[in-house]
Amino acid sequence: MSVRRIARILGLGGTALAVGIAVSSGRARDADERAFQAVNGLADHRVDQVASAITELGSIWASVGGAVVLAVSGRRRAAVKGVAAAGIAWLAGQGLKKLVERPRPYQTDAGGTRLLVVPPRASSWPSSHPAVLLAFVDTVGREPGVPSAVRGALTGLVGAVGLSRVVVGVHYPADVAGGLLLGRAVATAFGGDGR
Repeated sequence: MSVRRIARILGLGGTALAVGIAVSSGRARDADERAFQAVNGLADHRVDQVASAITELGSIWASVGGAVVLAVSGRRRAAVKGVAAAGIAWLAGQGLKKLVERPRPYQTDAGGTRLLVVPPRASSWPSSHPAVLLAFVDTVGREPGVPSAVRGALTGLVGAVGLSRVVVGVHYPADVAGGLLLGRAVATAFGGDGR
């Protein structure tokens, strides 16, 4: 692994951790909470339905399912690399959750949070769903033969899943940002420039 790639991984990971620390108190936390309220408070039936339908696409189990589909379709190398990246992102996310221990929005403001899914058990920062999904799709997307349009669509899906975590009431926007940075760091470790 090149020094440049190691520096990029450390930079992404360090930035993710800085986001988590920044929103643990003060103005950054207040701004993050206001942003959460703006998104979670939309209460648009169509947005709620879409968010609830796609939010679990960022689960580790969705990446396992994606890997099975890839393996069955003859893309075993992509499946193995993708699920390995997703697994590392999930493990790293769970470890960071224990380090930061940020309460979930519905724990901080039970009356003001619209909770649309079963409440997760772990703490809020970072959001592991976008981390896992980004690590999976970015790693798989670098494999030979994946059209750029498919990579673009998958990247859009990652963004939608990240936003869905705020809509359904289980994460603040900074949690999602931290998860995206973590997922990109893991994908970068699995080869390539971290597009």
